[in-house]
Amino acid sequence: MWRRLYTIHLPLVLVGLGLLVAVVFIVADRWRRGTIIFGLVTLVAAAFRLLPAERVGLLAVRSRAFDVGFLTVLGGLVIWLASSIDPLGTG
Repeated sequence: MWRRLYTIHLPLVLVGLGLLVAVVFIVADRWRRGTIIFGLVTLVAAAFRLLPAERVGLLAVRSRAFDVGFLTVLGGLVIWLASSIDPLGTG
């Protein structure tokens, strides 16, 4: 029982840990790295969502197509936005 519970929620735990790492970078004043990590973690969540709903636990919110599409667009936009803003102090 514990093994099944562990494997079901493992994708959510990995995504949560990735988001925690992103927040640590942002709080440490490394906003660009943190934001890019946030976007990458969102893309990883989209990849996890491609798995069957029984294997992703609470990452399955709506339909698979909606979740994958939304997370992919969101992750791509966040990465694009973070990489397109000029670094502070350059001019």
